[in-house]
Amino acid sequence: MAATVLRLRGPLRFCSAQGVRSACQPAEYKRCIYTTAPKLKNLYWNDKYNEGEEVFEKILIANRGEIACRVIHSCKRLGIKTVAVHSEADSLSLHTRLADEAICVGPAPTNQSYLNMDAILKAVKDTGAQAVHPGYGFLSENTVFAAKLADIGVEFIGPSSNSIKAMGDKIESKRIASKAKVNMIPGHDGVVEDADHCVKLANEIGYPVMIKASAGGGGKGMRIAWNDKEARDSYRLSKQEAASSFGDDRMLIEKYIDNPRHIEMQVLCDKHGNALWLNERECSIQRRNQKVIEEAPSTFVDPDMRRRMGEQATALAKQVQYSSAGTVEFLVDSQKNFYFLEMNTRLQVEHPITECITGIDIVHQMIRSAKGHKLLYSQSDIPIDGWSFECRVYAEDPYKSFGMPSIGRLEKYIEPSHIDQVRCDSGIQEGSEISVYYDPMICKLVTYGSNRQEALDVMVKALDSYVIKGVTHNIPLLRDIVTEERFVAGNISTNYLPTVYPDGFKGRMLSASESVDLVAMAAVMYIKDKLVSRSFKNQSRIPLSLNQPKSWSLSVSLNEENYPLQVSLAGDEVVVESQDQKMNIPFDLDTSSPLINMKINGQNKLFQLSKRIGAGLYKLRFFGTVYEVRVLEQFASEMSKLMPVKQEVDMSSLILAPMPGVLKSVAVKPGDMVAEGQEVCILEAMKMQNSMTSARVAKVKKVNFQQGQTVDEGDVIVEFE
Repeated sequence: MAATVLRLRGPLRFCSAQGVRSACQPAEYKRCIYTTAPKLKNLYWNDKYNEGEEVFEKILIANRGEIACRVIHSCKRLGIKTVAVHSEADSLSLHTRLADEAICVGPAPTNQSYLNMDAILKAVKDTGAQAVHPGYGFLSENTVFAAKLADIGVEFIGPSSNSIKAMGDKIESKRIASKAKVNMIPGHDGVVEDADHCVKLANEIGYPVMIKASAGGGGKGMRIAWNDKEARDSYRLSKQEAASSFGDDRMLIEKYIDNPRHIEMQVLCDKHGNALWLNERECSIQRRNQKVIEEAPSTFVDPDMRRRMGEQATALAKQVQYSSAGTVEFLVDSQKNFYFLEMNTRLQVEHPITECITGIDIVHQMIRSAKGHKLLYSQSDIPIDGWSFECRVYAEDPYKSFGMPSIGRLEKYIEPSHIDQVRCDSGIQEGSEISVYYDPMICKLVTYGSNRQEALDVMVKALDSYVIKGVTHNIPLLRDIVTEERFVAGNISTNYLPTVYPDGFKGRMLSASESVDLVAMAAVMYIKDKLVSRSFKNQSRIPLSLNQPKSWSLSVSLNEENYPLQVSLAGDEVVVESQDQKMNIPFDLDTSSPLINMKINGQNKLFQLSKRIGAGLYKLRFFGTVYEVRVLEQFASEMSKLMPVKQEVDMSSLILAPMPGVLKSVAVKPGDMVAEGQEVCILEAMKMQNSMTSARVAKVKKVNFQQGQTVDEGDVIVEFE
């Protein structure tokens, strides 16, 4: 039977927050994660299947958030019923309402819900699901779970438990990769026994070394060591992290390739021995070994290198009889030598950018392979059509180590779904809560273009238009990266962030003209607010003053610098004069909207009103970064100079929680002496362990929290004398 390309009726855009029914939806499906978009190419223009081929009737998704919504979308499009599982904390989450059925599997902690194998298996039996899609994380690479599903006759939508076991164990996977003639990194072929053994091996291999969990992934349980002390500390912390995240604390060690690129190859296989590569993804922009921005294809990979990487990736897949979607990750040096890093035996977080440039619905093809159907592609059918970027929008503070987790409720949330060629993979909406129990991802913001620059330009516009209030987020960092000179040129590596921001991210540094634009914007908002506060709308009451002012002398402060401005009304415009610069700005702007598109001398400038604090103080987002701007009339500005300056508190006598989390250990008690740099406690947040150290030599005065207790951001854990 001839293969059919599954084409959707009309171009679509991925967006979880809108309620438009997609082309193949049943009438009762009220909320959809795709919305129409007039200029976005048909996403799955190259997705093939056989007319009338057998499909699963019902699939349970053993995951949460955006990836659960993503799998549900493909199932709905194929007419497959879906079952969502959820914790008590997620009972009102978006994925539970998108699915046809929803089953609670336990309390909020992951080990009692999304990792609760018995509860999920019971949900499978109770609902009659024929297959389980695990998404990524949680049980997606758990061999016991895959085997138990097989025992009850339920299909695991992923590779076999044997393939997962072979590739999930990094020590065993290296042996298999060597046998498949895949390029390897020098290292120890076995388990690191203890900290002393780690130091011994590190000296034999030569520093720097990478110490990482054998069963790890997602940047957890992984650290770089440059000397013996760091090797001991890294071994201890990574081992604890691995035990907490994966239930397996075995560690391995290998040579760390300094300043490499992280490039991965998407593979797609079936149960009939067929294997394809769907081109590469560049994933070098990382913090703490976790990806931040990805793109497909890579600027660094030429056709010959792509072919060699693809051939090695598929050779490895065939070596373990792989039968689903998977990703083979490589480290690449400056000479285009590439080395095997690991194979992720699951759907990858960043799979949407591959879908954008190939036109293939990877989730659909995973479902087909699990059902036993053959792939309907040859390697020549896999194109590179255009360019795609993905920015991972996290509830994180980018000013703290490029991203410390933040929690809270989304008070205002508007995805940039009105922009063409934008795809938003998210599992949240306005009112959703970002909790301490789960990954802080808000959305995978994906853009597409016919070339790299076009895709980048769309990403810039999308980031500027993304409205998130209620939690701290990393859009300021993302926005700065996508316009930074080295990134735009494609000159990147895994050391990009510490190289470009050696003192940490401080926000965008505005030029002189950009600063003037921002203070002018603030001045216009101030005047608008002043005039609105003097008037009574829809009433015939006498105004407070018959003569409205027409001009103002203002002083606007930004970044500890004062800008004297003369502002006057001239018909439908506001004229703002700053020293030798004159700006004409239309006065019809809508300050009730968080997005303000203002024309300054005819040029469009996009701002966001993040917060109107009062007394002339505004928080405005410009080029992604939020700036605090104070507008005062000239007399008030002169008087403010007489106010006493607030004294800064000496924070070296306190250990503050940099993020919400759970204390895994507290190493001191009142009366103890600590040295500068000595570890005081370990704080775990989102399964990452963070060592908190003393800033000086001191005596412990008070310990406010104990091991196992939960702390909020800013809580004082330990006090020094």
